[in-house]
Amino acid sequence: MPRSDINRAGEMEMFVRVVEQGSFSAAAQAAGLTPSAVSKLVARLETRLGARLAQRSTRHFVLTPEGQDYYDRALRILADLDEAERVAGAGGRPAGRLRISSSASYVTHVLAPILPAFLDAWPDIDVDVVQTDTVIDLLAERTDVAVRAGPMPDSRLIARKLGETRMMIVAAPDWIARHGAPQTPAELERHDRLGFAYSRATNGWPLLDQGRETMQPLAARVRASDGEGIRRLALAGLGIARLARFTIGDDLASGRLVPLLEEYNPGDTEAFHAVFLGRSESLPARARVFLDHLAEHGRVA
Repeated sequence: MPRSDINRAGEMEMFVRVVEQGSFSAAAQAAGLTPSAVSKLVARLETRLGARLAQRSTRHFVLTPEGQDYYDRALRILADLDEAERVAGAGGRPAGRLRISSSASYVTHVLAPILPAFLDAWPDIDVDVVQTDTVIDLLAERTDVAVRAGPMPDSRLIARKLGETRMMIVAAPDWIARHGAPQTPAELERHDRLGFAYSRATNGWPLLDQGRETMQPLAARVRASDGEGIRRLALAGLGIARLARFTIGDDLASGRLVPLLEEYNPGDTEAFHAVFLGRSESLPARARVFLDHLAEHGRVA
């Protein structure tokens, strides 16, 4: 059969419906067709693909590995088709689903408070927020914009700087009451410290020693997968943490966290960037207006 005579999108949509409904009969009822018509459509799809997509009986419809892969890809393709029609129907206005990747710390303390105004300004844009401290492949993860902390290595990515934040060593008053506060960097070795559960560019805390910056090795007793997790562990009194100032401003003001070893703080900062693939003018309109919103409202201090 010539490919032009095949309604591939229709086949995908029906196959997805069968998987989601769990049977031919339920999918047929939802689509206003007979179960035999739906069964024949799926059989025709399998013949064309040369692969068995599901094992089925009168009561069960179980995907094969090939069927699971086809289903996952079909979901993405159908979502892209829906978005293409939605964007076209928006008459050039920013529209569609915007996928954002950022750390839990940035999402909690910066992004979440500014998202309502963005969504009010652009009602045709939907948003997916993926929280991770791990550096991701924007193309593979189908991500429009990522917000990353730290220096930007040379890459295909374009970056807009969103400011920088000072780093501070802190602990909860309860922890200090039980263990005492270290008075010098050397005393840190006797105290429980909190760290990241993945490798970072520097595995230590920079501190001043007789006016020179040195790296204090970090052997964390408790570790977490993101900065916001470390903040919460510090608030719970599990140890000393080194955190970005923008994430703990309210905690410092309220006394929930107390600065430590400030006289040894070298004053180093961590930069934040909004990064994306390609040139700004080639980005989807939804990503361009979001970057403008970040530049105005999403800076760290």
